[in-house]
Amino acid sequence: MRKELWFGISLIVLIVGGVFWFMPAPSMWTNGHLGLLMLALIVVAIMLGFPTAFTLMGMGVLFAWLAYRHANPEIAVEQTLDLMVQRAYAVMTNDVLISIPLFVFMGYLVERANLIEKLFRSLHLALAWLPGSLAVATLITCAVFATATGIVGAVVTLMGLLALPAMLRAGYGTQLSAGAVTAGGCLGILIPPSVLLIVYGATAGVSVVQLYAGAFFPGLMLAGLYILYAILIAKLKPSLAPPLSQAERQIPLSGFATTLRDNFSQRALPALLMALKGRRNAQVPTRYLMRQLSVVLMPAFVVAVAMSLMYAAVTAPKPVESTAGLVEMGVLGGAGEAATYDDLQAPPAEAGTPAPALTPRPAAPQDVAPAMQVPDAADAAPATPAPTWFWITLAVVAAGLAIFYWFFNFARLEIFKLLLSSFFPLAVMILAVLGSIVFGLATPTEAAAVGSLGGALLAAAYGQLNYNVVRESVFLTVKTSAMVCWLFVGSSIFSAAFALLGGQALVEQWVLSLDLSPVQFMILAQVIIFLLGWPLEWTEIIIIFMPIFIPLLDNFGIDPLFFGLLVALNLQTAFLSPPVAMAAFYLKGVAPPHVTLNQIFAGMLPFMAIQLIALALLYIFPGIGLWLPQVLYR
Repeated sequence: MRKELWFGISLIVLIVGGVFWFMPAPSMWTNGHLGLLMLALIVVAIMLGFPTAFTLMGMGVLFAWLAYRHANPEIAVEQTLDLMVQRAYAVMTNDVLISIPLFVFMGYLVERANLIEKLFRSLHLALAWLPGSLAVATLITCAVFATATGIVGAVVTLMGLLALPAMLRAGYGTQLSAGAVTAGGCLGILIPPSVLLIVYGATAGVSVVQLYAGAFFPGLMLAGLYILYAILIAKLKPSLAPPLSQAERQIPLSGFATTLRDNFSQRALPALLMALKGRRNAQVPTRYLMRQLSVVLMPAFVVAVAMSLMYAAVTAPKPVESTAGLVEMGVLGGAGEAATYDDLQAPPAEAGTPAPALTPRPAAPQDVAPAMQVPDAADAAPATPAPTWFWITLAVVAAGLAIFYWFFNFARLEIFKLLLSSFFPLAVMILAVLGSIVFGLATPTEAAAVGSLGGALLAAAYGQLNYNVVRESVFLTVKTSAMVCWLFVGSSIFSAAFALLGGQALVEQWVLSLDLSPVQFMILAQVIIFLLGWPLEWTEIIIIFMPIFIPLLDNFGIDPLFFGLLVALNLQTAFLSPPVAMAAFYLKGVAPPHVTLNQIFAGMLPFMAIQLIALALLYIFPGIGLWLPQVLYR
């Protein structure tokens, strides 16, 4: 029997045995104990291979009927059916879930735009000077592509076909190569726009916008730790990640580029400018020179626009609140005629004299405020002088731009053009989607719709937008969205049954009886989630166990937003921890025959350790995740 099967059977036996060991005798069972039994049976049924959504629904309906039957057997069936309808309707009316099919559709379109090969090639050439450049390029490509698609299986499969053979041919170790592909491909479930964060937000009642803002820097931190590990391994053990040969670093140049380099300068900008002034442009067409010059000057143009916008923002005149035309409360007459009457009472009349009617008196010129007064240019608020830090920033950016152009030769120009056609379109689309969400310009659903349009435009720009691609993307989107929505329906019914049986109250009572501190509770919760990542996928963990953990957070003063960021970072292990480790099976399906599953598992272990380090850093320094949401929304 296979080791994985033995492991699974042993785990099931431990779960069932532990439940019956800690449960009291059947004669002493309460409804709460039935809820705990339902929770254990759910985990066992999922591990045996039953469909998660329908298992949740089936167990939820059965145990909800038992709970209602215990209260009133005559209407138990009717109440159970009402519960099913109400929970399904609540899922159907959840606006947050609309963004899931749109983001998934965007991912499938981007996946079919055939960008990943060009992206990997351009990053590989741009990072050739780094130790372990192939592994670093693989991790960055996985991070960018996983962020654009959010589909772990697609990224791991494509990079397994593209990057894994390239690393093995270059002499990289099998374990390092497999670990880089699997770990990098899983970044899409953490870095926004992530479906996991949407599911957690809908389950825990936390703003998806704040989750996206909070997960941005932890995702970059985890990707940076992966890259740092690859560089350190290449430096300490060059046999596992040998440097590229000189032939592999060569970048072929066109005939015109070679002419400019040989006749004028190695640097691209001076050579193009001198060729424009040279006799007959050194036999180089003017159209070619202007096209190349526009590409070379693009970084300078972007920097100039960015600094101009920054200057306009920091020197904008501060608004001055005008008090012209305001009249002091309680003053009815002209200047110096202060009223002594309280509230809205009429002036007191003399004895025996009827109170006079209030008639408006002609207003004095000084009492009349103009309806609208347009200030002259001289009266406008003066512009704020630019602060010192702006000029320092401008000087640093200008110096960096000068250094950039000093080393910007024709080989780097070819790499830059490759990045323009692969990396930058994806980066612009991702930043547009995330920026519109984070800065409040659009809701997640609206941003997802814009992202879907961007994915379609990318596919069209690369000639991949045809009927078959759209049909296949729509089919896969509907399939994935239906799975997620049925999971929500099943989870909603299951959570209701668990609450009806009193399982949540029993768990809460048990946790509070342990007299844990917030730190101890947080460690216990993360250890449980980490262990659950072995037999279960992230969807089951979020759907089944988060409704149990979330109500406990108030007792320990823990922010659900911060807890969600820790869970999202922790659930990276769900794709890298055996025996489920779906990323390993995705890679094994496309890896060369000599790459074994045990080698892939061994390659993933160092990256799992890095995930635990990142989890500890996020807990010790919560500002990594909470700084951006606090700046933007609190």
